[in-house]
Amino acid sequence: IEFGTGGDADFTPVELLLAALGGCTAIDADVATSRHAEPVRFSVAVQGDKIADDEGSRMENLAVTFHVEFPAGPEGDRARAILPRAVKLSHDRLCTVSRTVERGTPVSSTIADD
Repeated sequence: IEFGTGGDADFTPVELLLAALGGCTAIDADVATSRHAEPVRFSVAVQGDKIADDEGSRMENLAVTFHVEFPAGPEGDRARAILPRAVKLSHDRLCTVSRTVERGTPVSSTIADD
């Protein structure tokens, strides 16, 4: 992964944070639902507001939106029925990325003596 300013060949750290958030919760939901049916369409969009004020830069109002379609039939119906619970469980307990962001945690920075 190349860090940069968000050009065609690199990602900003904020883009990577949003990708980690979406990827983490998408994996949880996909594992739970794909046992019953492979989705026809499965994408996740993550957005938020980048704030820069007297407190510094940060992200607020993070939102993860699932766009999922399952095939017709009993297997697809079961997967569709499981999806809301899988997304909630990911948010509430499973996704380490969203749990860390939502609960907050201290971050320390040091310079190693090499």
